[in-house]
Amino acid sequence: MDTLVLTKGVPDFREGKVSFDEDGHLERGKTPTVMNPNDEHALQAALQTRVQHGGNVAVMSMGPPGYKDVLQEAMESVYADELFLISDREMAAADTWATAITLSAAIEEMGVPDLIFAGFKTADGETGHTGPQTCWCLDMPLITHVVALDIDEDAGRVRAKRLVEGDISEMETVETDLPAFIVADPEFDPSYQTARHRLTLKDLRETARERAAEFEDVLTVWDHADINVDPDYIGLDGSPTIVSSVDPIPKPPAEREATIVDPEDADAMQSVVDEMRPLAGDVAAAGGD
Repeated sequence: MDTLVLTKGVPDFREGKVSFDEDGHLERGKTPTVMNPNDEHALQAALQTRVQHGGNVAVMSMGPPGYKDVLQEAMESVYADELFLISDREMAAADTWATAITLSAAIEEMGVPDLIFAGFKTADGETGHTGPQTCWCLDMPLITHVVALDIDEDAGRVRAKRLVEGDISEMETVETDLPAFIVADPEFDPSYQTARHRLTLKDLRETARERAAEFEDVLTVWDHADINVDPDYIGLDGSPTIVSSVDPIPKPPAEREATIVDPEDADAMQSVVDEMRPLAGDVAAAGGD
């Protein structure tokens, strides 16, 4: 089984302020980048497939040169044989449609695998469009909101359990022919039921950590010419989306209040001790440490 995982770098919203230019485009260079959290579920689906069926696993991302770190992070999560970074100034400021055109061209250049996995949505755009649009460009069957999957290699079929309209209370089982495109839901639950699978998983994770240190040995970087795409159809020029406005990301409300106490203030420290003494008595009465 040959599989591919699509991943993306997103701003680390825990670090600093997210900046936008005058046209409403995210200035990624001013914010630290991490792997999109939802892509972890796609990586786990690919890892399950690799453990159960063997074969080659590739990870692909489109973005600036700094996305090499994103690919390395992905490689540490899942055993990967190949990494692909599609990077070119011509691809900058792409919306989901231009990104899908670029990714699909790169996938055709590498050779369409048996299964392509993508995350549910990204933490920055949150549209959930890129995976399905890439699938449409490749003219492949698509299964979204996948929480479990099983592959019949002999029949060339994949069976998946999926949430109906993203509702965890209602599920359905669907089948389709390979090759296929799978969008993993955050509820995806990898399955390793046999001892052989669990041992294989352990071996692969150890190997992945070792290889991730030398990830550039298996990294291929392509620009728009390498994948034979017209600059007019990618990047900002190929993006029909118009950003009318950008709202700041609200800070989450504090769950509880905190009082700052100067450790040099004896009276303030005594008040903390007095306040905690009843709680300590309750814990002791309950048999706690």
